[in-house]
Amino acid sequence: MKIISLFNHKGGVSKTTTAFNLGWMLAEQGHKTLIVDADPQCNLTALVLDYNATEDIEEYYKKHPGCDLSSGLKPVMTGSFTGLEPGNPCPTSNENLFLYCGNLKLSEIETQISVALTTSVALPAIRNLPGSICELLKLTGDKYEFDYILIDMSPSVGALNQCLLMSSDYFIIPTSPDFFCAQAIKSLSNVIPKWHKEVDPFRDSDIDYRLPNIPPKFLGFIAQKYRPRNKAPAKSFQKWIDIIKETVNTKLIRVLQPLSMTVNLRDFNNCVSSGEPYNLANVADFNSLIAQSQEHNVPIFALSDEQIDQRGNVLINMRESRDEFEKTFSRMANEIHLLAKKG
Repeated sequence: MKIISLFNHKGGVSKTTTAFNLGWMLAEQGHKTLIVDADPQCNLTALVLDYNATEDIEEYYKKHPGCDLSSGLKPVMTGSFTGLEPGNPCPTSNENLFLYCGNLKLSEIETQISVALTTSVALPAIRNLPGSICELLKLTGDKYEFDYILIDMSPSVGALNQCLLMSSDYFIIPTSPDFFCAQAIKSLSNVIPKWHKEVDPFRDSDIDYRLPNIPPKFLGFIAQKYRPRNKAPAKSFQKWIDIIKETVNTKLIRVLQPLSMTVNLRDFNNCVSSGEPYNLANVADFNSLIAQSQEHNVPIFALSDEQIDQRGNVLINMRESRDEFEKTFSRMANEIHLLAKKG
């Protein structure tokens, strides 16, 4: 079982859409997959289950005990600090894909974990909290025999994300071509090494729920805003795509490599067909098909012609875009699997 986080603390980079589409494709390729909604906004949960009202999702929680990350962590967050049990993930319309729901209460858990990270020396009883997320995911993964767990993280640099990332085997950074995303990559070059150092006390073998001794490895980034058919970015985006690629390789990789937090570049080049260091895929703009994907709760590439609900040249163009998405995500899922197998 491999745990892969999708993380960028800059919002609007399609983390949720990517997690759903990538998770679905891994499942289609025969890998039993769990997608985890670790964002208190619960966008992934709403996308998969079509629950948009708070009242609706609360009713769903009651009917499906243990289906959300927050309830799974409840034992360690309510005073006992132990007693974790495997979660109860929700099935989806893809028989090989399951969802661990999000919950607004994750915001409260964030506060508790933050306290634990800073005061556990003074209060040894709470040392289990940072590693409890890792333990819960492993217990759940082992029980249901998942091959992959994909975590959709929120756009923040809070304690919850710190522990989620440091609980992972690998992480992927989705990007969008703009100034703020380029700045975010520079910021992550400082944040991730800092996180790695700060959680070191929680890798102690004396802790029941400890974080892994081996830090997560950067699998690569995903470049977006490419045109579906000619596979080139709009001219207005090319500048920022180039800057982000350069920043990843000159800033991020430079600080992660000494910490053993990147996959081997030779392995990457042998497994990934992009031809560019640490570039997992160039993904077309989601905009033309995202509304239909959200309406029907299926990934973009699984939309039928009827679900696209267009005619004439519009249908032809959107069908071509859908089919190109399928090629992109099929290739990316397969290459991520090959790369993860390298260990």
